[in-house]
Amino acid sequence: MWIAWLLILLGFPLGVPVVTLAHEETTPATSTLTVSESGIVPHAPDTAFVSFGLETAGKSLADAQKRNSTVMSKVMDRLKDLQIDKERIQTSSFTVMPQYRPPSNRPTDISPASPEIIGYVVTNMVTVEIRVLDKVGTVIEEVLKAGANSFQGLHWGLREEQSVRLSALKQAAAKAREKASVLSETLQVKLVRVLSVTEGGQMIRPPVPMARMAMEASAGDVPISSGELKIEATVTLVYEIAPK
Repeated sequence: MWIAWLLILLGFPLGVPVVTLAHEETTPATSTLTVSESGIVPHAPDTAFVSFGLETAGKSLADAQKRNSTVMSKVMDRLKDLQIDKERIQTSSFTVMPQYRPPSNRPTDISPASPEIIGYVVTNMVTVEIRVLDKVGTVIEEVLKAGANSFQGLHWGLREEQSVRLSALKQAAAKAREKASVLSETLQVKLVRVLSVTEGGQMIRPPVPMARMAMEASAGDVPISSGELKIEATVTLVYEIAPK
C-alpha cells in the first residue's frame, strides 16, 4: 500500500505502468598480442624398446598354439641368458586367425557353401625394454636365432623424460616472453598482463631401420645406432596490451 502512496506523491496516477529505461554499458574490446615459441633440448636415449614375436600355423588350433609356445619358450630362455629381467618383457599382442579354404568356382545359381576352416595361425608378439643399449643389436640377433620370425622394429626412450621436457618448456616460455617484449617495443604498446598460456610438445625420434635389416643379418651383431632424441616444447602466450 505504501508503494501506491509513493507513486501518488511523485505525480504518477494509479493504473499507469511505470517504465524504467535500462542504461546499457558497453565494455571496450581488450586489445591482445599473441606470441608462440618453441624450445628443443637434445638428449641421448637411455632405453630401447624392441618388438618382435612369432607366427605359427597348424591344421588345428592346438597344434598352432603348441608350436608357438615351444619356440617362444626358447626365445624367453635366450632373453634370460642375456640378463633381461622378466619385468622388462611384456606381451603386446596375441592373436588367433582361422584360415579358410578358398572358394571354388561354382555356378552362380548354386548357393555358396559355408566357409571351411582348414587351419589356424597364432601370432604372439612381445615388447622388451632394454636399458643397456650395447645389448640392443645382440638381443635382436639372438631372438631371431632362437626362432622369432616377426620383427616390428624398435624405438628409443628416456627414463627421465619429464625433466628434459620441463627444460624445453622453460626454454620455450623464455623465448616467447622475449618475443613479446620486442614486439611491444616495436609497436609502441605496453604489456599489461598475461591472459592465457597454452603449452604442448613432442619427442622427435631418430629414424630407425625397420625389421628387414635384422631379418637379413646372418652373422655378427646387428648394427644399431641410438642417435639422439630431441624433446620439443611449445608455448603460446596471449597478452593484454595498452597504448604507452
